[in-house]
Amino acid sequence: MERLIVGPLKAVHIPTLIIIDALDECKDDEPASAILSVLSCYVDGIPNAKFFITGRPEPQIRSGFRLPPLLPITEVIKLHEIKPEVVNSDIRLFFQTGLAALAKMRSDCDLGGDWPSSSDIGILCQKAAGFFIYASTVIKFVASKNHRPTKQLNKIISLPQSTSHEGRSGIDLLYTQVLEQAVKSMYTTDDEELHSSFRTVVGAVLLVFNPLSVKAFSDLLKVSDISTTLRSLHSLLLVPTSNMAPIRIFHKSFPDFLTDPERCTDHRFFIDPLVHHREILLSCLALMNEHLEKNICKLDDYISLSEVEDLPACRTAYIGAALGYACCFWTNHLMKIPANGPDTEEVQKAISRFFEKHLLFWIEVLSLMENLDAGVHALDDIQQWYVLVSCIDHG
Repeated sequence: MERLIVGPLKAVHIPTLIIIDALDECKDDEPASAILSVLSCYVDGIPNAKFFITGRPEPQIRSGFRLPPLLPITEVIKLHEIKPEVVNSDIRLFFQTGLAALAKMRSDCDLGGDWPSSSDIGILCQKAAGFFIYASTVIKFVASKNHRPTKQLNKIISLPQSTSHEGRSGIDLLYTQVLEQAVKSMYTTDDEELHSSFRTVVGAVLLVFNPLSVKAFSDLLKVSDISTTLRSLHSLLLVPTSNMAPIRIFHKSFPDFLTDPERCTDHRFFIDPLVHHREILLSCLALMNEHLEKNICKLDDYISLSEVEDLPACRTAYIGAALGYACCFWTNHLMKIPANGPDTEEVQKAISRFFEKHLLFWIEVLSLMENLDAGVHALDDIQQWYVLVSCIDHG
């Protein structure tokens, strides 16, 4: 830093922009990025210089930018906060340029002047969903020397909901590397119990039917270290700084990868939807059994909802996000569990206990949430599931 940057810049006083690209690719085991730590020591003495640093938001990098000398002079630009139309325009241009260059290079194939079509480009942009690594992987997949580009592109276009082809040609390796680094940073020993806890948290984030916050997941799963588990996954999940804001998935290819045993071959990371839907269901039932009660919002007798002052605030104070989710979506998870699974009896007992004591209180909460329709659909789901169980029991 002294010899290559500080000394020369002090000597010449030339306005300078220094770009450090892909800082996350440094093999860095320190609590904070070594480069950022050194930079923080010298930044006040570097004249007329600005740094432009890119990288995934790994824990060491986030810690580095929080160092006191850097924090007040750093502006953070998050790609997922850039206007979607700007990102999509760039990705569209990338697809158009990359595929056009491919068409010119493949003298062995007559791809035609209108390949790829504008509709194909549109589908690719929609599938990319602002995820540039997806777009880059698609170009590599289509450019395979051993296959016709038209057939390769058709494989992707013909499966609009699937990311399997792209995953096997690049994205899966990226996800595996990030997950291995995440586990390495969290756990010093290869303990299956710790990996199971990791899968419980990540599985819930991927499989819930409505995004939840760190606090809501903590309340639902009875896990206190949600933030710690997700600390190293900020490049794969949008984890807000506020524990009350919902966690979101950047791209569909991530849950596709983790829930496919042929793609995610490391048992430490594989999320079995059947297992984790059952876990979430039982967590929902346990939470409702624990917290549902008569007149949960402490309203006056015989009051109508239209007369409740600030009903949303009342729901937040007395019901909360986790219990509200459990009441609205527990049967959605039930329908994802096979009626002939090994845990069918445990699930049946949990449902029976719930209906014996909390059926009316559950309906009351749905009413307070102005979502009684969910209760009607839920009862229909339960009946369908029990019919399947009965059919299996009787051969």
